[in-house]
Amino acid sequence: MKRIIGLLATCMLALSIALPAFADTDRAFSDESIYDLLVDRFNNGIESNDIEVNAQDPAAFNGGDFAGISNRLQHLIDMHFTMISVGPVFKTASYDGNEVLDYYEIEPHFGTAEEFIALIEEMHANDLKIMADFPLVGDVSDPAVQQELTDAAVQFVSDYELDGLRLTLLDHANTEFLNNMIEAVKDANKGLYVITNEQSDASFDSVPAEKQSAAIQESFVQVDPDTSSLDQFSNDDAGKLLQLDDLTGPRFTYKMVKLRQFPPTRWKVATVAQFMLPGVPLVPYATEIAVNGKEAPESHPFFNFKTDMELHEWIGDLNTLRNDSETLRTGDFKILHNKDGFVVFERSSEDEKWIIALNNTSKVQSLELDPAELGENKKLRGVLGQDLIKETKDNKYHVVLDRELAEVYIVEEDKGFNTPYLIASIMVVVLFVLFLYMVIRKGKQGRTEEAVREKK
Repeated sequence: MKRIIGLLATCMLALSIALPAFADTDRAFSDESIYDLLVDRFNNGIESNDIEVNAQDPAAFNGGDFAGISNRLQHLIDMHFTMISVGPVFKTASYDGNEVLDYYEIEPHFGTAEEFIALIEEMHANDLKIMADFPLVGDVSDPAVQQELTDAAVQFVSDYELDGLRLTLLDHANTEFLNNMIEAVKDANKGLYVITNEQSDASFDSVPAEKQSAAIQESFVQVDPDTSSLDQFSNDDAGKLLQLDDLTGPRFTYKMVKLRQFPPTRWKVATVAQFMLPGVPLVPYATEIAVNGKEAPESHPFFNFKTDMELHEWIGDLNTLRNDSETLRTGDFKILHNKDGFVVFERSSEDEKWIIALNNTSKVQSLELDPAELGENKKLRGVLGQDLIKETKDNKYHVVLDRELAEVYIVEEDKGFNTPYLIASIMVVVLFVLFLYMVIRKGKQGRTEEAVREKK
């Protein structure tokens, strides 16, 4: 019985088709994907730091802490993000960390410096990078304040082995000051990413792709939209932050609900666009439960882990595709079709080619692709819905997609029947039938033996 189960498992493994993988060496910021959370709103791990906590008051501290993130680390690991942004962690007067009181002290509600270090080490042990916010509080035009902020930032990245620092609340900070600060923290922590959530001419590793992010919102917040704004995407966007909503404004779900749309469907198609178009995906916490909210603190609810997690696995699948393919992260981008909500584009490199189809319409859509675009003797294998497209007698590849669905196709050589796959499939069926037969036979044998014992 054990041998049969082992053979069955081996055959099932043989049925899986591995995607091309690339070595995790010399990764740039364009290779990352980021999950953005607020420590106070993610998970409460221990009660000893719950000082005047009120989980019923959205404007008060709700009890989230470093221990809570650690306790739910598997939740983050399963979504396959490469970096977790934890927001500001300094002593603060507000739950979101933006009203900094002391840059040299960790917020007691969140935990201790030792617990923060332990969280960083645990993330690194699980191949996760960690980034923290650094809000620029004070008169940033004052040279003395600039020096104080720079000194505090340098001390922060020296004390904690962070992988990234996000400067926020720039408030018209001049470019020279920002560049000096960026240089200072990078000197103190080699390999540190320094980004911002605002537009800036300073030498940040990344800034928001605001127009491109708005284009995705407009194109997927409802069915049958005008998607012409997606034409602005280009290869130059690969290193910019791409997001559907953020923690400073209305959540994307709020905009959907306002238009009376169904969030899970909207989110699925929109996130395929977010992860497959050029850019670095940045996803706010609780996107995986389609959280609602117009503005803070309503848009910053305490995470409810008992809510349906349908998007959790979906985001994990998209991240896996992106992480495993350098082409999907930084490959050449070309739009093949874009009209009234039906968008098809290509990501390609010398190693591979992908076709991404997004049908954000209320009808079935189709597109004919010429072999000149894909190459001779090719097939398109869908990795989300398991669709398979081969060249037809009219010498075309017909991409047909049902309403409000998305598919990601890898372009492969068409070698006809996959004999090993077919043999493995037959073996799975045969072994499964044999397994059932032996279970039934053993059950009958057991009942017969029991009947004999009863007669005796």
